[in-house]
Amino acid sequence: MSKVTPFLWFDSQAEQAAKYYVSVFKKGGKGITKLTGVSRYSEGGPAPAGSVMTVGFKLRGQEFTALNAGPVFKFTPAISFVVSCDDQKEVDYFWTKLIEDGGAPVECGWLTDKFGLSWQIVPKVLLKLIGSKDKAKAARAMAAMMKMKKIDIQALEDAVAVRGNGMRKRAT
Repeated sequence: MSKVTPFLWFDSQAEQAAKYYVSVFKKGGKGITKLTGVSRYSEGGPAPAGSVMTVGFKLRGQEFTALNAGPVFKFTPAISFVVSCDDQKEVDYFWTKLIEDGGAPVECGWLTDKFGLSWQIVPKVLLKLIGSKDKAKAARAMAAMMKMKKIDIQALEDAVAVRGNGMRKRAT
């Protein structure tokens, strides 16, 4: 069966990036997370013989390949990876880990890590709230999310619970 593997172009930090991502995603143990192999440039290649060419790694079962190929191409937010989180604790963990050491928050749950790769740290409940059949609730959830950098589940739920007149609904 054919499969799709994201292939990430780095200047010279492929191994460093792969090790970093494995360390971040190893916590929680949802699927296999590990380095799977390193290949090196041979004589006559575009980089010094023996230097790292590619690094294979898995993040929670998803295979990736990182390539050291020089400064020709850079990452853009046009490509990002979504991390689907069960709760606020997971959102906080991945958000903090992926922006440390030079990453930056963007908006609406997006961030850029220290290597320039874009990530979306998304609680599963977000999609439920913005996809609600109750269009007013969905609109309030969307409006709340649009004001956030890191997604705050409680703030989303509070926004959805408010009626059009600004009053919270009573629990029934």
